[in-house]
Amino acid sequence: MARRNQSHISEFLLLGLPIPPQHQHLFYALFLAMYLTTVLGNLLIIVLIRLDSQLHTAMYLFLSNLSFADLCFSSVTVPKLLQNMQNEVPSIPYAECLTQIYFFLFFGDLGNFLLVAMAYDRYVAICLPLHYTSIMNPKLCVGLVVLSWVLTTVHAMLHTLLMAKLSFCANNVIPHFFCDMSTLLKLACSNTHDNNLAIIILGGPIVVLPFLLIVISYTRIFASIFKVPSVRGIRKAFSTCGSHLFVVSLFYGTVIGLYLCPSANNSTVKETVMALMYTVVTPMLNPFIYSLRNRDMKGALERVIYRKQIPSFL
Repeated sequence: MARRNQSHISEFLLLGLPIPPQHQHLFYALFLAMYLTTVLGNLLIIVLIRLDSQLHTAMYLFLSNLSFADLCFSSVTVPKLLQNMQNEVPSIPYAECLTQIYFFLFFGDLGNFLLVAMAYDRYVAICLPLHYTSIMNPKLCVGLVVLSWVLTTVHAMLHTLLMAKLSFCANNVIPHFFCDMSTLLKLACSNTHDNNLAIIILGGPIVVLPFLLIVISYTRIFASIFKVPSVRGIRKAFSTCGSHLFVVSLFYGTVIGLYLCPSANNSTVKETVMALMYTVVTPMLNPFIYSLRNRDMKGALERVIYRKQIPSFL
């Protein structure tokens, strides 16, 4: 029965962003510029870490994977958004919609776990500097990265399979700019109990727990710095950790507010704007926050340009 109902829906219509027609070209140029900044910024990080041997450390192993996750996470939604802004009938095929859900969850979750690994790395470096080498050894670092990839694969696959079991009968209009899982659940004409149960049960360990671990790591970092207060140390901590926590709060705040603490008062426009924050803005900010303001990355860029390694790498 589900198969027969499902066959009625071969594609979904994406309403996209609530932008007046006279401003479409302006916003198209804006989102295109933001997407290109995201791609180029994160690609630059990956290339620099790959080429410069001084960046072959635990922190930059996590950072290169985070840059890859951010690049792909943004690429899951923004190109389709740009394409539909140019189409008279902004649509997405059913199979492509499920594929978008899978990779959206996959790269979003991957970023979550890598942010935790990076926060733990900074905690060990600042609070346990004498034991850093022994704790953050190559085996542990690679293990954390592999574990992140495995967990995200399982989680994304589970939600995608549960979504594929649902039936969509008549309404195929998605009031969003991508195939948002919570929005699709509202359109389903079959029982979504298992889907909602999976969101509630897995939402804690996948979203809330990583966020709490990051907050705990940075709390201990600040506590360690304030034990031996110095103007230089405090300024450095706030300039580094403060920027990190800003992006983390921006990402997790919108995700938790949208998916784990939904409000009946949330309008479609409000939800769309919140989704833009973590799908478009945060991946664009991460290269600036985590790398381009980093002295090691600037030094690596100078060395790579001086040796003319980038043209040969490309």
